[in-house]
Amino acid sequence: MSAVYKNILSAIDSGKKLLAVLIDPDKFAVESLPDFMAKVNDSLATHIFVGGSTVEDEETDILVEAIKRCSNLPVVLFPGDVTQITEKADALLFLSLISGRDPEYLIGKHVESVSKLRSLDLEVIPTGYLLIENGKETAVQRVTETKPMPRADIQNIVDTAKAGELLGMKLIYLEAGSGAIHSIAPDIISSVKTDLNIPLIVGGGIRTKEQLQLAYNAGADMVVIGTAFEQDEAFFNELKSDN
Repeated sequence: MSAVYKNILSAIDSGKKLLAVLIDPDKFAVESLPDFMAKVNDSLATHIFVGGSTVEDEETDILVEAIKRCSNLPVVLFPGDVTQITEKADALLFLSLISGRDPEYLIGKHVESVSKLRSLDLEVIPTGYLLIENGKETAVQRVTETKPMPRADIQNIVDTAKAGELLGMKLIYLEAGSGAIHSIAPDIISSVKTDLNIPLIVGGGIRTKEQLQLAYNAGADMVVIGTAFEQDEAFFNELKSDN
């Protein structure tokens, strides 16, 4: 079993909740990285996710290399496209958009990436990715042209997540989307977690420590925060490792 996934499982077994900071290469200036990463290193963050829906070629590679100079936290790719794959990261979430029905994002992009991945020393973690409605259109929805799953249809969300596990996914990721108006509701998180035997990641719309704790209490094993830190770095003060 590869290192990043093995460490996630070990942390969960020990009762530790995980926090990933999502950095979008398309929205982040590399020159501001040292100060930002100093705050990340001083926070409760356990992982750094890198990726976005639309990123220029080479930007991910440059950003990951810069992050590696500033932090010892594992860097995990959260790619919106094949162009965002770089072996400078520690692992890759091999995302299949199982909430949609577009074959391009269920398997097409994955096939396209294989010739590149075959030559790289990069841990690949199969991940079932579910986009849940949040009150506004997100970049993921625009790029993939898939509709998010209705928040009220909890049983369908649970069944879709479970289908991902049965297909062999190692992680399930419930995503409200960048800048979401509504984060994933606790009853959705708890219902999905109850039916899963693999780790559950939750992201999108979490802007306060209280929302973070609600997600953890509902069953999220890892929470991903991006926009909140992009818009208000003071949020790091609420999540310092000594708080």
